[in-house]
Amino acid sequence: MLPNGLKIGLMGIGLDAYWDQFEGLEQRLQTYLNIVSKKIAAVHNNIVNAGLVDTVDKAFAAGSLFRREEVDLIFLHVTTYALSATVLPAVQKAKVPVIILNLSPGAHIDYKAFNEMNDRRKMTGEWLAWCAACPVPEIANVFKRTGIRFHQVTGMLEDDAACWQEITEWVEAAKVAHTMSYNRLGCLGHYYNGMLDIYTDLTLQYAAFGGHIELLEVDELSALREKVSDQEIANRVTVFRDIFDVQPDCPQAELERAAKTSVALDQLVERYRLGAIAYYYKGTGNEANEDTMSSIILGNSLLTAKGVPVAGEYEVKNAQAMKIMDSFGAGGSFTEYYAMDFKDDVVLMGHDGPGHLAIAEGKTKVRPLVVYHGKVGKGLSVEMSVKHGPVTLLSVVENRNGGLLLLVAEAESVAGPVLQIGNTNSRYRFPMGARNFVNSWNQHGPAHHCAIGVGHIASKVEKLGSLINIDVVNINN
Repeated sequence: MLPNGLKIGLMGIGLDAYWDQFEGLEQRLQTYLNIVSKKIAAVHNNIVNAGLVDTVDKAFAAGSLFRREEVDLIFLHVTTYALSATVLPAVQKAKVPVIILNLSPGAHIDYKAFNEMNDRRKMTGEWLAWCAACPVPEIANVFKRTGIRFHQVTGMLEDDAACWQEITEWVEAAKVAHTMSYNRLGCLGHYYNGMLDIYTDLTLQYAAFGGHIELLEVDELSALREKVSDQEIANRVTVFRDIFDVQPDCPQAELERAAKTSVALDQLVERYRLGAIAYYYKGTGNEANEDTMSSIILGNSLLTAKGVPVAGEYEVKNAQAMKIMDSFGAGGSFTEYYAMDFKDDVVLMGHDGPGHLAIAEGKTKVRPLVVYHGKVGKGLSVEMSVKHGPVTLLSVVENRNGGLLLLVAEAESVAGPVLQIGNTNSRYRFPMGARNFVNSWNQHGPAHHCAIGVGHIASKVEKLGSLINIDVVNINN
């Protein structure tokens, strides 16, 4: 199944005993459900709508429908009072997270008009049409006691931007959870020797995110590289010159070497249908592999910009973080903080290796390096800053108890001097200040890498954590 195969289950709830008693009530509540369906479809149109569930039998049928269609989450629209017994069978069979939509049809009841009604039956029917909040405590109680994961959105059916933004974020988070559950992560090479914080349990990654992890040999990439034609190399160099700001001191031979590797990387990604990559390989003693790995940065940067984020130093956890950020449409560039500017109260962050071209401030430069910052090899590297404006940092943290958490912080990418050393390189200002940010971030024990994306999306990350049952720590809170 492709990552865009997210399916949303939708059901409204009511009570069949009302329909004969209160003329027009069922149709009115169905209209409410139709409004919800259209609004959600505007965000994501793959909806499995079970309709207005008002009996236990319909609840079992809805659960079977949701399970058969493999929905990823259920929006439970509470239209009026309904028995918890007509809700539980549907969500128990589906076994997916539930979002309870406690949506009032308007800002308030017209009390004067309501109290002037002469017909008590019509008054009760009108009251029931505004009665969405009534059964929510009953439903929450039953869900809690039966172990069903649920979340709530309380607001108005229409003219409530905050409410519908929250619903939209739940949909977006569900899309990312679905993407991660089908993502194929390629692990190319081996860990950077001695960098203990980046080591992780791959089975734990499966348990948390799903998907598949493919362990890849650099030898295979080198073999693909040897079959790249001169024409393919020339075409890729043209792509480089179009996409990058290639500096005048970049040798043509190095561009061709990087182009050869870039074409081979694309073939490797296609062969294994990869959605993200973590890589590192020392390559010493093997000329072909050293040639491959010292010419990999431009190709990895192109892949990252095309939705296949690439994390250096075999940082598997950060490849996952980058994929999450990219799936939210925020980018997700590989970074670490390496210096502080106490005069301007900013943190300097960046990294050697690939950058996310789609979130760069201006065109990304390509510079030659005589040596890869103390690593083996030489070649071309990219130099970029993340777009100025709001950004979010994300780290997938493995704790001592064998679990994962998502660590998130919001900041601003700001203009100012950066080091022009062939790295990704940005200046970030945090609401709590540089000193407090570093202390707070480190307190939670993340690895030294993290993913950086544009926009403030911590609330979306928090919803993702809720859907996949991973704790989220937002240090801005």
